[in-house]
Amino acid sequence: MALRGFRSVYPDLTSQLYDLETLDLDRALDGADLVLVHEWNPPALIRRLGEHRKRHSGFHLLFHDTHHRSISEPESLAGYDLSGYDGVLAFGAAVRERYLKRGWAERVWVWHEAADVTVFQPLPELSPEADLVWIGNWGDGERSAELHEFFLAPVRALGLAADAYGVRYPEEALAALRTAGVRYRGWLPNYLVPEEFARHRFTIHVPRRPYVERLPGIPTIRVFEALACGIPLVTAPWRDSEGLFQAGRDYLLARDGEAMRRTLQALRDDPALGEELARHGRATILARHTCDHRVDELLAIHDALTGGLRKVAS
Repeated sequence: MALRGFRSVYPDLTSQLYDLETLDLDRALDGADLVLVHEWNPPALIRRLGEHRKRHSGFHLLFHDTHHRSISEPESLAGYDLSGYDGVLAFGAAVRERYLKRGWAERVWVWHEAADVTVFQPLPELSPEADLVWIGNWGDGERSAELHEFFLAPVRALGLAADAYGVRYPEEALAALRTAGVRYRGWLPNYLVPEEFARHRFTIHVPRRPYVERLPGIPTIRVFEALACGIPLVTAPWRDSEGLFQAGRDYLLARDGEAMRRTLQALRDDPALGEELARHGRATILARHTCDHRVDELLAIHDALTGGLRKVAS
């Protein structure tokens, strides 16, 4: 069911199953000009692709890092041999600096998250049925205390109608949701997120602790997608050191749990406040943070690797 829905939303995307032991890289990479390798791939595959690139000059190879392992598990990344890669795409400046400081790569470009606005967009034909929706995993202790402070406590205090979607919710987390009056909805295919945003009046962002403490300036992709959908957003503290958005205009920032309660109450009681917030946030996405913008940036990086004339800022 979910796969059929995915194919209908993204008909141009295809995937191929492979066996790492029998994978023929000559065949798999035939005709490719640019290959992106995500950092969650098996280390053996990452190594083999780098070795393959050293022997073949017909394509360029980039390593793509979109996680906090560079600071939370540096030993795992330090074990990767990226000498055969043409460079690294890091989803924030703090990650880029980590790679350069550690000597893991010589060329690292910042390549931020973005929203696919062909999917993540307002759905005015749907009407809000509840107040707040939280879409995210409970995690592995990286933000449990923060979720209690910035999500569950304000919801309970205000008596909000709230829903939670995600995975990795241990029994104690599910019990806390029930106590706060939050309905746990389980896993949600990402392509259905815009519908859930449209069915709620506002949403929140609670970043994981490693990003707040050691990788400032990096929000998760959910921030981009929420703003693209035109839903008012309130975030727990994070420092936008790269100037991606405008706090107070694209989203509202709550410094602590009590500030979150007051802010959510204001959004509940003043629909005009949420409408202006949503309008400005979506305009920022359309101006700077769509997948089209990132494709242009990626093509410029490729031009730089191939001696093209377009200027790329690292």
